[in-house]
Amino acid sequence: MAFGFQVDDTFFIDSFITRQAKRERGEEYREARKVVTGDLTHDGQPETVVLYTIEGQGGSNLHIQYIAVFVRRNGKLSPLTHMDVGGKSTRGVELISVENNSILLDTLNYGPKDASCCPSVKGKTSYVLSGGRLREQRRRKTR
Repeated sequence: MAFGFQVDDTFFIDSFITRQAKRERGEEYREARKVVTGDLTHDGQPETVVLYTIEGQGGSNLHIQYIAVFVRRNGKLSPLTHMDVGGKSTRGVELISVENNSILLDTLNYGPKDASCCPSVKGKTSYVLSGGRLREQRRRKTR
């Protein structure tokens, strides 16, 4: 099947994240990983989008959330791009879906009195692929 998530995909995603975590001297918080598929490149073929968290970089209590986009080449996933989208003292993000060629995320941003553990200001954002890179489209607070 050429569309959607395939059994071997987990192996390729795990390998990609493990290599990055090793470079950062941290480890993935595997339980927070979320995977969705959808067309981001306007070609009618779904890409695989992964939200993942690497924590404990260099023995710290830091955590960084990333989004990676994988494309299917010769039947196997291949990383296209990735970027950090949240983390401790930045914002929290939750991957919702891919719709209308955009990655949709709910966000929790920091209010003026929020501790670094606990952002409380709800919002939404989206990312699109532009020139093979992710670009944030909007940030807005929700009530």
